[in-house]
Amino acid sequence: MSVPQDQELKGLLELGDRIVASATKGGATVAECMVRSGRELSAKVRLGEAELVEEAGHRSAGLRVMKGKRVAITSTSDLTEHGLSRFVADALELLELSQEDPFAGPADPKLLMDPKDAPDLDLFDPAGGSVDAAQAIALAKKGEDAARAFDKRITNSEGATFGRTAGGAAIVLSSGFRSAYKGSYASLSVVPVADDEGGKKRRGYHWTAKRFLGEMDDAAKVGEEAARRTVRKLGAKSVATGEFPVVFDPDAARSILGMLGGCIMGSSIWRKSSYLIGREGTQVASDLVTIVDDPLIRRAPGSRPYDGEGLASRKNVVVEKGVLRMYLCDSYSARKLGRESTGNAGRGGGAGVSCSTSNFILQPGLDSPEAILKGTKRGLYVTDMMGFGFNAVTGDFSRGASGFWIENGELTFPVSEVTISLNVDDLYKSIDAIGTDLDLRTSTAAPTLRVAKMTVAGSLT
Repeated sequence: MSVPQDQELKGLLELGDRIVASATKGGATVAECMVRSGRELSAKVRLGEAELVEEAGHRSAGLRVMKGKRVAITSTSDLTEHGLSRFVADALELLELSQEDPFAGPADPKLLMDPKDAPDLDLFDPAGGSVDAAQAIALAKKGEDAARAFDKRITNSEGATFGRTAGGAAIVLSSGFRSAYKGSYASLSVVPVADDEGGKKRRGYHWTAKRFLGEMDDAAKVGEEAARRTVRKLGAKSVATGEFPVVFDPDAARSILGMLGGCIMGSSIWRKSSYLIGREGTQVASDLVTIVDDPLIRRAPGSRPYDGEGLASRKNVVVEKGVLRMYLCDSYSARKLGRESTGNAGRGGGAGVSCSTSNFILQPGLDSPEAILKGTKRGLYVTDMMGFGFNAVTGDFSRGASGFWIENGELTFPVSEVTISLNVDDLYKSIDAIGTDLDLRTSTAAPTLRVAKMTVAGSLT
C-alpha cells in the first residue's frame, strides 16, 4: 500500500498507526483513528482599517474503539507521549463502561476501498493555503473599498472578511485501511450598510469562496456586487397577504435544498424524524427536480476521495426527476435500516461517525434566471430568509423573507417584513422552473428556482 510522499501527511499517518496499535494492544478489538492538522487565518477590515486578524494552527486526534458491541469515542489535542497515553487509556476505560448496541460495528471490511485507488480530486491549493495576514488584509480592503466607492448611499460598513483554511486529515483503521489527503478553502465576504428612511439601516452582502485562490471572484467585483445588493434594498416595504409564485435566488434556494438534505439521511429515517419515511420510489418533487450527492467533483468544496469509514466515494442520485431513489447512509444507519452503506459516512475530529452529504446539488435546469423572472407575471423574488421555521417530521415550513416584488416579469420594489409558508412536500412538488446558474461556492448548492404558489403573509391588508 502506497504512503503519501507529503511529509505532513506521512506524519499524521504514523501518529495514527501508533494510536491504533496502542488501542488494540490495550484490549480493543476495533480501533479507528482520525488525525488532523490545519492552519486557519481570518482577517477583517472595517472602514478601511484592519479590525481583527486571527491565525491559528492545530493538530488533534480522535479515536473510536470497539469491543464486541460496545463503542467508545474520545479525542485530544495533547499529542505529547503522556497525552497520547492518557488519551488511549481514557478511550479503553470508557469502552468498559459503555452499554452494548446491537447495531454497533465498523464498516464491512469487504466494502473498504484500496487506498491506492483513491482518486486525486485536486483539493489543495498551496497558494490559497499559504495566504498571509498582509495578503488577507489587502484582499479584504480591496473588497470593502470597492463597495464604499460604488454608491454614495453606502454610508457605513460592517466590514469585509477574508478567511482561509488548509490542512490534512488521515484515517487509520485496525481493519487495514490507511490513507490521508490535504485540502484548502478560501472565502471573501463584504457587508456594506446604507441609510434608509426612518433611520433604518439596510445591510447587504456578497461573497465568493473556492478551494483554489485563483478561482475566486475578483475582490473589487465582490465589493461592487455587495454594494449593489445593499442599495437596491432601500425603500423596502411589506406587501398584502396572498398566494403567489415565489422565486428563490441561489443563496435562498440553497437553504431550501438543505432542509431536504437533513430529511434523506438514514439517521433521520430510523429515528423517525423525517417526513420522507417510507417514500422511496415515490414522487417527492416535480419532475424537473434531480438531486445528487457527488463527492467526486474536482476542486469542489464537499469533495472527498473516500468517506469517513474508508468506503470509496461515489455519486448517489437521491432524487431523479422528482422520484426519491434512496436515503444516504453510513454503516450504522444502514444496519438499522437493513441495507448497505451508500458511502456517506462523515467522521469529525472526535472520530465519531455519522451520515453526511458531500456535494449535495440540485441539478441545474434549462432556464436562465432572467427567463424565470420574465416568465413570472406577479410574485415574490426571495434573496434572504430569516428564522428556522421548519418541522422535519411534518414538513411544515414558514420563514421570514425579504427580496423584491415581481410585476410583469420585472423586479419593481424591495420587499421586507413578510413570511413565506408551504409544506415542503408541496413546495418541492410545485417547483415549475429551475435555473442554469449553479455555483459551487458551498457543498450544498442550488440554482435559481421557482415555486408555483406559496402563501406570502405581509403586514398590509
